[in-house]
Order: sequence, then C-alpha cells, then structure tokens
Amino acid sequence: MKKVKNIFLVLIITLLLTGCKSLFTYENAKIEYLSGKHYVEMSIKDFGVIKMELDADTAPISVTNFINLVEEKFYDGNTLHRIYKDFVIQGGMDATGTHPNIKGEFDANGVANDISHVRGTVSMARAGDTTSGFDTASTQFYIVLEDSTFLDHYYAGFGKVTEGMEVADKIAEKVTNVNANGEVLNEDDMPIIEYIKKIEK
Repeated sequence: MKKVKNIFLVLIITLLLTGCKSLFTYENAKIEYLSGKHYVEMSIKDFGVIKMELDADTAPISVTNFINLVEEKFYDGNTLHRIYKDFVIQGGMDATGTHPNIKGEFDANGVANDISHVRGTVSMARAGDTTSGFDTASTQFYIVLEDSTFLDHYYAGFGKVTEGMEVADKIAEKVTNVNANGEVLNEDDMPIIEYIKKIEK
C-alpha cells in the first residue's frame, strides 16, 4: 500500500513540475487542455446569432469542456431556460445529468481568473453559493447582460461576446414569463439554441 502511495505521489509531483496543462483524475489519467483564443457562433431560433471569443489561457478547463460539448453537438436543440432581465441569459441544461462536473476556475477555488463579469462576459453556471458548490459546473453557461462584478472570484468567466449582444438583449426583453429567479416557466417559451459551432475569427 505504501508503494502505491509513493508511485501516486511521484506522478502528481511530475505533473506539477512539468507544468503540463493536464488534470489527473481516477476516471481518466490525462486531459489535454486547450490554450489561446477560440471562437464560436450560437444561433438562437427566431432571435439571431451571438458570436463569442473564448479565452483558454485564462480558463483552460472551462473552454476545453465547452468546446468538447460544442463538437459533440450537445447544445444543438438545447434551450435558454433562465432569462433574467438586466442580469443574465442562461442555457445548456443537461436533462440526463450524465456530463461530468469540472473544476471551478476562480479565485475562491484557488484558481487565478481575471475575467470580470461585465456586460457580455460568458461564464459557467454552477450550483451552490460563495461557500459551496465550487466544482459543480458542467454544461450550463450564461451571458452577462449588465455589469455584475459581484460574481467575480466565485464564477468561472471564460470568454466574451464579440457580436450579437443586441440579440441577448432582445431575448431578455421578449421572454418575460419567468419566476423571481429568472427561470422560464413554460418550456415552449424557452428560446431554442439551433446550434453552437466553432468559427474562424
């Protein structure tokens, strides 16, 4: 047992010393993370197109997770289920609950992240509050409609809208059948994400 612990320790130290952008877990020995800027386009049925720039240098785990979901077409046909005027629009719910959680990339979770939650920021949704649920992000993301810097240090911003904030504003204006938390009350009223796809800059 002591020998197994020593081997595990050596492996962890090796990963740290090499500075490799990888995460060791019991489920998969190694995940290679993206770096640099990545660009995606999201089409919302009856509303229009929103283009986003994702920053994998600041949030490699979140961007890699998001791009993987885009490539497997997870978001195509999904919905925006939370529309909170003057705050956020949020989507990407995993109805099956089968997608794994990822590490929350923000200061409160020991990860430096200088992406501020100003208008147009794209960030990962998660469960919990400022003291819990730090590693519960999975598939849901949101776009900030108005500066909400109180979210800084507790949520993983991973990109920004480059075109189409007027589309996000229009969604917030039109979809009003929501509860106090912005959750859309009728499924038929949830804007449909026709697709999210990678694009060139």
